[in-house]
Parts: sequence; structure tokens; C-alpha cells
Amino acid sequence: MYKLIGVSIMLSLFFIISQTVGSEANRNRDQIESKYKWNLEDLYKTNDIWRSEKGKMEKSLDKFKKFQGTLNKSADELYDCLSLLMDKDKELSRLYSYASMLSDQNTKESIPLGMKQEMDQLATKFSSATSFIDPEILTITKIQMKEFYKAKPELKIFTQFLDDIQRRREHTLDPVGEKIIANAGIMAGSPDDIYSIFSNADLPYPTLKLSDGKDAYLDAAGYSLNRASSIRDDRRKVFETFFGTLKKFERTFGTQLYAQVKKDMFYKNVRKYSSCLGRALDANNIPISVYTTLIDNAHKNLPTLYRYLKLRKRMLGLDELHYYDMYPSLVKKVNMDYNVKAAEDVIKKALSVLGDDYVQTLNIAFDNRWIDMYPTPGKRSGAYSNGSAYDIHPYILMNFNGKYDDVSTLAHELGHTMHSFYSNKNQPYVNADYPIFLAEVASITNEILLADYVLDHIKNQDKKLSLLGSQLESYRTTLFRQTMFAEFELKMHEIAENGKSLTGDALTKLYLGLLKTYYGADEGITKIEDLYGIEWAYIPHFYYNFYVFQYATSYCASSAVAEKILQDKGMKNKFIKKFLSAGNSNYAIPILKGVGVDMTTSEPFDLAIKKMNIIMDKMEIILDNK
Repeated sequence: MYKLIGVSIMLSLFFIISQTVGSEANRNRDQIESKYKWNLEDLYKTNDIWRSEKGKMEKSLDKFKKFQGTLNKSADELYDCLSLLMDKDKELSRLYSYASMLSDQNTKESIPLGMKQEMDQLATKFSSATSFIDPEILTITKIQMKEFYKAKPELKIFTQFLDDIQRRREHTLDPVGEKIIANAGIMAGSPDDIYSIFSNADLPYPTLKLSDGKDAYLDAAGYSLNRASSIRDDRRKVFETFFGTLKKFERTFGTQLYAQVKKDMFYKNVRKYSSCLGRALDANNIPISVYTTLIDNAHKNLPTLYRYLKLRKRMLGLDELHYYDMYPSLVKKVNMDYNVKAAEDVIKKALSVLGDDYVQTLNIAFDNRWIDMYPTPGKRSGAYSNGSAYDIHPYILMNFNGKYDDVSTLAHELGHTMHSFYSNKNQPYVNADYPIFLAEVASITNEILLADYVLDHIKNQDKKLSLLGSQLESYRTTLFRQTMFAEFELKMHEIAENGKSLTGDALTKLYLGLLKTYYGADEGITKIEDLYGIEWAYIPHFYYNFYVFQYATSYCASSAVAEKILQDKGMKNKFIKKFLSAGNSNYAIPILKGVGVDMTTSEPFDLAIKKMNIIMDKMEIILDNK
């Protein structure tokens, strides 16, 4: 299986968990207006049609048998086999998209969940049926491949695909070995599947009575909403209650995550990599030094994070900053509420710098039900963009809360959607699925452009302070917090790779140590209660195979890209043509270099830190003049 490996069916999952307020909070799905629900009928009109197409897809896998043992014989055989491979992969992606998104509408429903599980099995059959392809391609010499290209010019459409396979020659097994690995794929998604169902549907989340007498249901979305309370005692209780609940299931969460790590070690070993990290990064040809340098740069620049934490303490008027003080607004009683229409309008105005065609496509997304906007009981938490239905259009899952953060999240996911839209439009299917390393650049660029636009149009100093503070929070949560996640993920894999135990309490101890380092507990910057070490159990990204570091690297790259777009009129066309439309036509590092960003250096991180300090300078000037 080719396009479905790595980030599963989602091109990205942005870790903003939200819940609506007021009348939106407890509405059933049938109470939501159709225009705010995605239209899965664009994929398949009914479940019966989906099932029929799935059956045809399953039967068609026998077509691959005739190509086995022929790929190094002629250019025609190679071309015909790869064409079939992409056609069937495209069908599989579409089928999987439907089942996955149908299940995400209500994770408590068993029929969609069963459909998704059927797709996991079909995906494994697909991988097994095509497992001979990579090993046979590796038997084609460079000289022979040149002859193939000359004999069959149409084969050049697969150049990047073929080069990438041959690049990983030493990590590819013989056909028998590849088939065994493919068959093991049926188990590969189990840790994430179990975590998702347990945390979204079965975990007995608590209800907490707040100071105003209202009850707050503290599932993931309720925790995310109420941790930002302006009432300090409420948010302290929210932290204690929510994390106290997770702590009760520490052993279960630990076993689930250890299962993920064991899966990663299995693939590391059979693929003959020296580390799980090396295997994960090699999928997109990313040097390990990019990952380790990110962590080193974060530690080197912790004083900048500490500066922000001191500023937060000052603005909240606190004698002592606690970890539960991270999420309330820095400015009291600032109305930054948006309904969906207002959110759409401000996003379109902010992104108009990217041109008319970009904005017109946003209108199509808003008006044609590409987006599932509001939370409903059982709906998957968070937000994501799914661009895997190549011949249809991308989809977005949201849990819109009516706050500025939700507007920013919507802009973020639209960045993914536009990336998928342009890549699907301009690249053949084989090259349309952009590298994972680039997945967050378009989305974070949108966030930055949105924030800059809103700041330019705000006169109220408190609102300006609030938005500047929101930008700072993005630096904290993306540049530093995601890097902390990345360091945790690296260290837990290293522990297991060295043969040591990885229990729930061991994971909590590891996470707590990093939390205290990043938030300056030993320096007296932030008070970190031991209970909060269980926070790792709340983070789904640890099941995504070293994905989180790319949020931080992408934030660095996006800061540079956004600045170029605002300063250089020709940059928008370059960004659309050389980045958004590039798909997987090249490796990630060269694609970024094409728009002037070199991730092999520390310059992007340094530029991001520079802007973070500029934001704090602006805030301190406003505060000093109040």
C-alpha cells in the first residue's frame, strides 16, 4: 500500500480540540443545518454503492498476478503494472476516505466502524497483492532503467516514484519478505484504533461543577474549552479532574502506547534501520540531523520561551505561574467571538494576498459542503483535512467553537485543503500526495497571514494584545511544545530500543521531566504539579510515527514563507506553482528550497525566534503605555 501508509487516510491532523458553546454544544447531528455538514455523497451516494465498489476493488486485485516476474523484462510491462497500481490505490483511497469519515461523524456507531475495519483488511490485501513490485523494481539496473525510459517515454511520469523506491534499496526485502510485511499490516493500525475508540467513546470522562454552578463534561473537547477559563480555581480543578481521570488509566494508556512503539520497532528491524527515527524520516528522505537540530535549537532558545512565560505571568497578574495558567486569554473580557459566516469572511480577506483563484476555491469549499463544522455527540474530536479522494475534492472535519482559535484552526485546515486541491489538480495521481514533511507549511502559513491581517485591522489595544498573545501561544504550542513532544517520542523509542521497560508510570516520569525542563520548573519560572506528567496520554500524535516534529519545522518554514508573500508580490504565484502544486514531484527539502527556505540550516528556526521576540516587544510597549 503506497499512499495510505504514513499518515493513514488523513494528510494531517491538527491538534486543536474544541467544542462549541451555548446552543451548539449538545445538538445532535440531525439538528445541524446541511450546509454545515460535509457531503459524503460526493464520494458514494449510499453505503450500498460503497459496498458494491469495494467488492469490485477486492476482485480486481487478481489483475496484479500477471505482472509478477515481468517488471524487469520490458518497459511496457512496468508501465502497465504501475498504471494499474495507481488506479487501484486511488480507488482504495476513495473507499477508505468514505468509511473513515463516516465513522468519524459518530465514533459510537458500529456500522461505520465496521466499514472502516473492512477497509483495513482490504488495504492489507492490496499491500499483499502488490508486495512484489518494489523488490522487482530493485532488480532493474540504472542502465536498464534509462533504456526503459527511452523505449517508453510515458514511463517518465513515474520517475520520482521509481527513484524513491531505488533509493531505499537496502531496506527492501525480497518478494517473500515483502509479502510477509504487507500481511502484517492488518495489525499495524491496532494501537491507534484502540486508543481512538477508548479515548473518544469508552473512557468514563468526569463532570465537574464550575464556580458558576454549571456542570462541565470533561471529555477531550470539554477539557480544551474549560482549561481556558478566566477563573483560576476553575481551571485548576479542570486540570486536576481531567488529568486525574487519565491517571486512573495510566497502565492502559501505557500498554496502548507501548504497542505502538513495538510496532515501530518491528518495522525498524525488518527494514534494517538502525533506529525507529531513521526509518520514519527516511520515508521522506529527511536527514536525522533535521530532527535532532530542532531539539537542540529549542533547548538553546528556552530563554525566549521563559521570557514569554514571565510575560504571561505579568499579564495575568499572578504571583506564581502554574501549568494550568497556560491557556486563559492574556487580556480579560476581550470579545473575540466569531460565527461561521464571520469566520469565513475574515479568512477570505486575509488570504486574498494569495490571489483571486485561491479565494474563489475557498468559496467553493464553503458553499459546497466540503466542511463538517460543528461538534455532535460521538463525533471525532479535533480537526483535520482529508485530501485523499483525488478525483473529488478535499474534506475538512472541524469542531467549531466560535472563538478566534477556531477561526485560526479553520484557516489552518483550509491550508491543507488548498494544498491538496492544487496538487491533485496539477499533478498526476502518482505525484499528488505531497510529502508529510511539507503537510503543515501551507496550513501554518494561512494561520500567520490570518493573524497579520486581523492585527492590522484591530484598533482596540486590548484586542491587539489578545491577538498578539494568541500568536505567542502559537509559538509556545508549536515551536516549543511540539518539539517537546518530538523529544518525548524520540526518548521513549530509544528506551524501548535499548531493551528497557516502557510502562505507563515510566512514560509519565519521562514526560514530567521534559515538561519541567521546557517550562523552567527548576528555574522557578513555572510550577509543574507531578500529576500533569500524565498529559502524554491525552496526545494522539504519539501514534503517528514521529509526525509531531514537523509542526515545529513547518512553523519555522511558514514564518519565512508568509513574510515573503507579504513583501514580494511575485511570491504568491511562486508559492502556488512551486509549492502548493508540487505535490510529491520532488523531495521535501528541494521543494522548500524552491520557495527560498532551506531546512538543512538553523536559519528558519532563528527567524522564527526573532519574530517571537518582536511580538513580545510590541506587547510590552502596549503594556508599558497603558
